[in-house]
Amino acid sequence: MRPKATLGPGPEAQYRAFLRDGRFMIQRSASTGRYVFYPRVAAPGSGADDLEWVEASGLGHIYSITVNRARTGSYNIALVELDEGPRLMTRIEGVETAPIGTRVRARIVEIEGEPAVVFDIVSEEGRT
Repeated sequence: MRPKATLGPGPEAQYRAFLRDGRFMIQRSASTGRYVFYPRVAAPGSGADDLEWVEASGLGHIYSITVNRARTGSYNIALVELDEGPRLMTRIEGVETAPIGTRVRARIVEIEGEPAVVFDIVSEEGRT
C-alpha cells in the first residue's frame, strides 16, 4: 500500500485544477466541520487527514488591506475573511482601497496565465 501523499495530485494541484474548471473550492474537516485554507493534507492543530473539498460561498469581508504604490501604478493587497472562516491573501478589484469590514465576493480570473481568486466589492443590494 502506498502512502496517501503519493495517491494522486497534492492539495495545491487539486485546488488549481478546481480553479481552472471555474470552481472556488476550500477544504473542510469531516470530523470538526472547520473550514481550511490554504489547501493542505491534514487539518491544522489536530493533524486529522479527513479534509474534504467543498464549494466556497465566495462571500466574505475585508479583514485588512494595504496599498502598494509604485511608478507603474498602485494596487492593493488584502486579507479577506471568508464567511466560512478562513482568511486568504488576495486583491480587491476596481478600487485602490476600501474600509475594513467591506463585503466582497470572489471571482476567478487569469493572472499571468494562471487562475487566481480576486474579490469585488458587493453593493448594498448584494450585487457586485
